[in-house]
Amino acid sequence: MSLPSFPHLDLVVDGPVATVTLDRPEVLNALSVELLESLTDACAWLGGRPETRVVVFTGAGRTFSAGADLSTMERLLGEPTGARAAAAAGDRAASAIEALDAVTIAAVQGRCVGGGVVLVLACDLRVASDTARFSIPEVDLGIPLAWGGIPRLLREVPPAVARDLVLTCREFDAAEAYQLGLLSRVCPPEELTDVVGTLAGQLAQKAQLPVRATLDAVRATLGIGAPQGWSDADTLLAAVRDPECRSAAQQYLLRVFGSQDG
Repeated sequence: MSLPSFPHLDLVVDGPVATVTLDRPEVLNALSVELLESLTDACAWLGGRPETRVVVFTGAGRTFSAGADLSTMERLLGEPTGARAAAAAGDRAASAIEALDAVTIAAVQGRCVGGGVVLVLACDLRVASDTARFSIPEVDLGIPLAWGGIPRLLREVPPAVARDLVLTCREFDAAEAYQLGLLSRVCPPEELTDVVGTLAGQLAQKAQLPVRATLDAVRATLGIGAPQGWSDADTLLAAVRDPECRSAAQQYLLRVFGSQDG
């Protein structure tokens, strides 16, 4: 079978199980607009294959994803039409994952930041190595958590926890993520591939009608796929054009990465 190719993604299909790997390891799988559009297209292709029963999402190299590619901020400040499409690319990708009939599994290693967390939240099941680290630094970057991140987070954790994680921007480990209910399983890093592979194989062998009914019932109860009453894309665009927000982003980058000359 000839598989389509998608920029910045590696797609492997092994019988009823497909694996989609974010493939920009040189920049810690930062989520560029092009990568997010590829993810949306790959999900559309997989959605047209009823024989695909499980889709695993993971990252190449030592990190799941460092979050949104900050260089795309320049694109957000460009032409209004292109800017809004770019701002909404992450939500489209997460929604495409949620729209799959197949069971979706996130396999998380290393760091999972910001938009990467949103993509993980879009998956049905989430397995992480016990050395994985999570953070949602958008507020420190002077932007709101967009891409449908707030409603997706609130489906999994109480409101007080969501406020704490988003407003403080603090890092938390896999053990805490599991305790909070963000993860399904945690395992040693050297076992992640085998644990996810075994889980995917087990799910692929189950009768699909009750599997599909279970996923549909859960998603309907949680409101997955329901329209939102506000636009993340417009809020994000307003933030990246606000002088105070841009100053906050510069301060954050200097604090985390040091001098821009370094």
